[in-house]
Amino acid sequence: MNHNAPVSGEPRRRDVVSTHSVFGAPCWVSLTSRDLEATQDFYSAVLGWRWRDAKLGEHFRIALADGVPVAGIAAVAAMWQMAVAWTPYFAVPDADVAVARARERGGTAAVGPLSFPPGRAALLADRDGATFGIWQGELVGNWEAWRRAAPTFVRLHTRNAFDSAIFYGEVLGWASGQPGCCEVEYEAGEVVLRSQGDVVARIDSGAVEAAPDPSVRPHWQIHFAVNDVPGCARAAEKHGGSVLSEDETEAILRDADGAQFTVTSRRAR
Repeated sequence: MNHNAPVSGEPRRRDVVSTHSVFGAPCWVSLTSRDLEATQDFYSAVLGWRWRDAKLGEHFRIALADGVPVAGIAAVAAMWQMAVAWTPYFAVPDADVAVARARERGGTAAVGPLSFPPGRAALLADRDGATFGIWQGELVGNWEAWRRAAPTFVRLHTRNAFDSAIFYGEVLGWASGQPGCCEVEYEAGEVVLRSQGDVVARIDSGAVEAAPDPSVRPHWQIHFAVNDVPGCARAAEKHGGSVLSEDETEAILRDADGAQFTVTSRRAR
């Protein structure tokens, strides 16, 4: 499990936000990798990221966009026999409670909850097999800066959007009425999650549970905001990745290791 994400070793700050006051929203994204150096080179070329070490050791790195920590990379896919993939983490006030809720509703806990000061993390799968993480504790650095610099949003491609929204809502406390919780709406045929008025996640139907293609099976897709979608697509191809689909405002890419992600134009947000 890629635990480098929320515990990135940022200096303690007065503006640090805890999952006890903001919960249910995506709070970090992480990537498992087979080759740390190759992964850093790829995302530097495609997204312009810079890097620094993480406190968890030589197999982990923190990605920086304009100096803001935005993602964690862990070269543990081969070592821990894990799939190469991007994973979103959601803020929860209590990791044990969230894991218990997921299990009660047909989900599974792959790893954790485990303690990683200043918090606790777990890697879960929903009842359709889509993998996601939860994080309890301090959010990395300045959470509002992360929200502006990091993904546009995360999108769940799943079998039944409404069924999945009920699962995640009950596990993560969406639309619970508690201060800081996320609100759920239905727009243009998909479920939309908002945090403090911003769209932070979308859920749509259509993925097939037993599909041979990983891009068709239920999964969370990370959307990164960029200024030049065609430029990112060409850079991905040049550095060993591939383009699955592309238009002027969005492109679905695979990195050189096989992990899938989306780049979305800032102008189209």
